Amino acid sequence: MTKIDIISGFLGAGKTTLIKKLITEVFEGEKLMLIENEFGEIGIDGGFLNNSGIEITEMNSGCICCSLVGDFGVALKEALAKYSPERIIIEPSGVGKLSDVIKAVENIKDEVNIKLNSFVAVVDAMKCKMYMDNFGEFFNNQIENANTIVLSRSQKLSEEKLESCVSQIRKHNSNATIITTNWDEINGKQILEAMERENSLEKELLTEVKEHHEHHHHDEECGCHNHEHHHDENCGCHDHEHHHSHDENCGCHDHEHHHHHEGCGCNDHNHDHHHADEIFTSWGVETPKKYSKSEINDILRILSESSECGIILRAKGIIPCTEGGWINFDLVPGEYEVREGVSDYTGRLCVIGTNINKNKIQELFHI
Repeated sequence: MTKIDIISGFLGAGKTTLIKKLITEVFEGEKLMLIENEFGEIGIDGGFLNNSGIEITEMNSGCICCSLVGDFGVALKEALAKYSPERIIIEPSGVGKLSDVIKAVENIKDEVNIKLNSFVAVVDAMKCKMYMDNFGEFFNNQIENANTIVLSRSQKLSEEKLESCVSQIRKHNSNATIITTNWDEINGKQILEAMERENSLEKELLTEVKEHHEHHHHDEECGCHNHEHHHDENCGCHDHEHHHSHDENCGCHDHEHHHHHEGCGCNDHNHDHHHADEIFTSWGVETPKKYSKSEINDILRILSESSECGIILRAKGIIPCTEGGWINFDLVPGEYEVREGVSDYTGRLCVIGTNINKNKIQELFHI
């Protein structure tokens, strides 16, 4: 199985720099092939690539979005047959349409053993609006068809202008991962994980909460989230949950995530029919917005001590800090922790709970 990564980007956006970073920091040791389609731009330094042991197929006969669409599939099949690479990076022309490149690869996917791994658009954050206004047909096509958008030169923008750039991109693509952090602050592995969507906070927290739910669903005891760091010896429920309960003896949330124990005080009708997906809801965003430590502590205190945003079971964040560096936070009911952390490809926030008010949470984080 050969992974196919398509790394597009407008002229001068930084595709070459990104590909070099990935090759140096994360693809070393892989049997890798780079297929370039040049159209009036300087290609990757052949000496650099040859020293890395990478075969190069340069396609200079035209633009991928027009005359090369048919030939491209043939060339790709030949490259796969001749070299059997583990991964192929396709670097289309800066003025090529990403949709055409994807289509050309998809046209041969039933004939060869390939996996369409990622579709990337490298975007110069400083020129994003100008390119949208002046070269929309090509520029917007790259953004609209990418599953990952990598911003270059983001460090040269103010926080306000960076947020505006992300907002403009979101109008064209609401689902793509957007890497907003300066590349010097993150490594190739973090970029690849974002490209392959292997590091979703939402997926991580939902899995954790669902496993907790499934484990306690069959528990003969009360089993309310009795994490080791809590204090109620009689029940094991998180302290603050008692404020939201109607059962003085137990404090379980009415029917959201509980069990079969008749003495628990849970509203236990239809428990057999509840699925975790129906019970837990999540709110998550990716944002370059910076927060101060005191700001995050205030937000977490509200999530932890108040029910105005719903019943919060888990919250996690990896965000840039206004005082410099990055903040990581974790919240479980009744307890939260804020600490210094390592940089990520962009700021990420996720909240999981029952009956959560997404609008209130969004307001709380000033998103």
